[in-house]
Amino acid sequence: MVKYQQISKEMRQRLVDGYYSSNQPIPDEVTLAKQFDCSRMTMKKALDILVTEGFLYRKRGHGTFIVKSAIQSNKLNVVSNDTLGLSNLLKGQGKRPTSKILNFEVKFPTEEIASHLSIDLDTPVYDITRLRCVDGEPYVIEHTYMPTTLIPGINEKVLLSSIYSHISDNLGLKVAGSHRKIRASKAELLDQNYLDCQPDDPILEVEQAGYLNNGLPFEYAFARHRYDKFEFTTVHIRR
Repeated sequence: MVKYQQISKEMRQRLVDGYYSSNQPIPDEVTLAKQFDCSRMTMKKALDILVTEGFLYRKRGHGTFIVKSAIQSNKLNVVSNDTLGLSNLLKGQGKRPTSKILNFEVKFPTEEIASHLSIDLDTPVYDITRLRCVDGEPYVIEHTYMPTTLIPGINEKVLLSSIYSHISDNLGLKVAGSHRKIRASKAELLDQNYLDCQPDDPILEVEQAGYLNNGLPFEYAFARHRYDKFEFTTVHIRR
């Protein structure tokens, strides 16, 4: 393992262990380079890995910050770079996804939502709930929060097609990956009404914080999947 990979591994562990305050920027590259006895370029490459993985994000003129959703979990946290959205996921499979808007509004975030999106409480967010169907059959209910300042232009037309296509094609932004928490849940009233679930049917809930290739969180979402329509496969890569 080369030097910058070793440093990245140590920094990743520090973040998970709470070595740095999640409310303040981490030390700058020069300071960290002195601590790790390496060049600034080596330190930058080490931090770049953590930005790509969604542990850190850089805020121009303010420093490098910790993505709180990446470290605040004592449950299974699946890190995936395959964040596609349902529309892209189904491409080439001959299946047609459609959307029904259950709720769409702009509001100020709660402290929890602001924390996951690394924004201030006075930054407006979209509050979106959609039912996603495939070939007319209900598959998943998505409840999503996104900062309006980072992801502008979401309207009914976008919601009825693909938000991720809007992000990449219209805004020119690149989705890098996500941090996911996957849990089993009981079917709630909304699930029963829109997913054709029975009260005793299990639901696969995925809590997701998505981030762009610059490390900025752009999405905090909960997706409630019908248990008989999805399976999740994870791949672990040794570093």
